[in-house]
Amino acid sequence: MIKILGLGPGAREAVTIGAYEELKGAERIYLRTVLHPTVEYLKEWGISFESYDEKYESLGSFDEIYENIARDLIEKHKEYKEIVYAVPGHPLVAEKSVSLLIKLCRENQTEYRIFPAVSFIDALIDVLGIDPIEGLKITDAFDLDPQGLDRRFGTVITQIYDKYIASEVKLKLMEYYKDDCSIFFVRAAGIKDQESIRKIRLFELDRQADIDYLTSVYIPKGTESIKDYRDLLGIMDTLREEGGCPWDREQTHESLKRYLVEECYEVLEAVDEKDYDMLAEELGDVLFQIVFHARIGKENEAFDMSDVIDTVSRKMINRHPHVFASTTADTSDEVLVNWDKIKRKEQGLSSYTDELRHVAKSLPSLMRAEKVQKKAAKVGFDWDKVEGALDKVIEEYHEVLNAYEHEGKEKTTEEIGDLLFAVVNVARFLRIDPDNALHRTTEKFISRFNYIEKRAGDLGLSLQEMTLEEMDNLWNEAKNK
Repeated sequence: MIKILGLGPGAREAVTIGAYEELKGAERIYLRTVLHPTVEYLKEWGISFESYDEKYESLGSFDEIYENIARDLIEKHKEYKEIVYAVPGHPLVAEKSVSLLIKLCRENQTEYRIFPAVSFIDALIDVLGIDPIEGLKITDAFDLDPQGLDRRFGTVITQIYDKYIASEVKLKLMEYYKDDCSIFFVRAAGIKDQESIRKIRLFELDRQADIDYLTSVYIPKGTESIKDYRDLLGIMDTLREEGGCPWDREQTHESLKRYLVEECYEVLEAVDEKDYDMLAEELGDVLFQIVFHARIGKENEAFDMSDVIDTVSRKMINRHPHVFASTTADTSDEVLVNWDKIKRKEQGLSSYTDELRHVAKSLPSLMRAEKVQKKAAKVGFDWDKVEGALDKVIEEYHEVLNAYEHEGKEKTTEEIGDLLFAVVNVARFLRIDPDNALHRTTEKFISRFNYIEKRAGDLGLSLQEMTLEEMDNLWNEAKNK
């Protein structure tokens, strides 16, 4: 059997009677590290042991060290049958080597037993006067993720061994909390004559002189931070609830359609302008629209924001089997082939025509035409060369001219559509976004028209009084410039 026991936070009185008796009676004792105050008491009690401290010198990452320790303990057990593995604090609190050891024990059908102990968390709760029932999150410095931070809970960060780790922790915390917010620096909690608990500013964390293996950080519940996702949901709830905003309370899925479209186009404008502050703002506006629809869905008992996130998460996992499963896709083209197959299956599309009809009618016309053409091209319904597509444009031009001269507005409308569709086909063949091309031309037109208007003013002329020929001459000037 492998007996896994905790040495407590470091105070003599925190060592349990059970742990003491096991240590006194054991022949083979292995410590993860001797860098712990309780080890001095083991020496006083005449307890012999070996440690794994040399692993910290010879191996690279902590993960590698802990995996190596766990594997070695399994081998030691095979040789000696009964051993003790002792770690600081409680063996199941922030002790990765133990979790890895337990996993290996289960895989190798090795019997083990946990001997609980007072953890450093118990000592920290005591010295700070924290009631964990109010919400307490504990995380290892190496696993700290800024996206997982939440000011609605108190947060304890452990394993801050040195100033380098403290600096890394500080930078991650600053992504969520204010740089000068107050936090608690905690060293040697519960150890008489060594304990130090002091309030500092977050930016001062890595400047503390006494950072070592007994160091932790506590961030109190409610500490000032940036606004987060839950704040946004709360804002929407307030706007929609009784006493909220009259306009927001009146909105429906249908009434909000135009705003979602408008916000998406403003995102595209920010991308085109390469204005990243604007892009962050406009993406926020799009997110707000999504939250808005989710809130209305919740009120109608149809869906809520959790359903939206769960649905898209499952969809992305399902459509990326080359990442989340065993399918292979080494190129973007292979990824797209798999994507289309999975999408057809998800949406129950039984024919290629079903695929064409499934392209959303609400898309901008140029974009919809391009998507339909791309899908048709996948089965070989396409020109061999761009010249064929260009000839089709010329053919459609003559049909527009004929319809305009002989067949009336309805037929002319149809032929204009054919001409636009043919032009989109040329753009698609040349890998040019037709919507972007038309947008650039519209901007160019505005710029040249602006030149005409300014030049007319310089010449003392009014646009309304100028002939088309005069304006055309100025247009050519603008074009040449």
